[in-house]
Amino acid sequence: MNKHDPEHNVIFDRRTDTVTVSSYNPADIWPNWQEGKERWLFISPHDDDVACGAVKTLLAGMACGAEAFVGVVTNGKMGYCRPEHKYTICEIREKECRESFRMLGLKEENLFFLGFDDGSLYRQSGRRLVENDPDGPEIAGATGLHNSLTWLVRQARPTRVFLPTISDLHPDHRMSNSESVISIFHALGSIWPELGEPISEIPLIYEYAAYSNFPTPPTLRIRVGQELFDRSLNALLAYKSQEQIEITIQRIRDTGPKEFIRELEFDIFDPDKADRLF
Repeated sequence: MNKHDPEHNVIFDRRTDTVTVSSYNPADIWPNWQEGKERWLFISPHDDDVACGAVKTLLAGMACGAEAFVGVVTNGKMGYCRPEHKYTICEIREKECRESFRMLGLKEENLFFLGFDDGSLYRQSGRRLVENDPDGPEIAGATGLHNSLTWLVRQARPTRVFLPTISDLHPDHRMSNSESVISIFHALGSIWPELGEPISEIPLIYEYAAYSNFPTPPTLRIRVGQELFDRSLNALLAYKSQEQIEITIQRIRDTGPKEFIRELEFDIFDPDKADRLF
């Protein structure tokens, strides 16, 4: 295991049940690394969730040459902390979000706002034609999380997708996880051609922890240098309207320039594997 050199910008650690491997070379740590072709899509249930739980991973990926994309699922309308923001908070939060990702170096055209109502994603599961649900965000004549997330995956065409952990207490986070996974499956096939060209293979999938713990221990640790750490904190401070975020900022300061990720397996049923159990 290499000793962490603080002069280096990024170091990755990957553990298994028997050994932990560390390297400055992402190809040593990230399975199926595609030099010059990495595309990382981060699904953010609310505008600040990536900044809270996956910002160092995003910065590390970009530092290693990956093109990053972010999809913000909800409009943040339930996130007001002052009475005077009750009817303007969506615009405030979008402005803060754009500034935060600008500070991180994300391309403006790689930031997507899907526009679902905050706090009620369970009502937006699946896909419906707009004549059956005129209130949801529309893409290509339909609405629902499957519709928007399938479209987003086909737009970004990611090699890796980062989701909020399925064990998060916030229902919007759990819905963003489960609806994204099935939408990745949809994006692979020929269904709904109006949402774009199908992707050619299923991307690798990971979870990050914005607030709640993982259901099983993380398998990746990302460590960044001081410059990237300071940039990540400054980007989080851009969310001035989110006054309760101070607790998260203090936790991140205490944790320091590192972040943890859990690898997932896209586990399609295999009858042969099941048969070998008998």
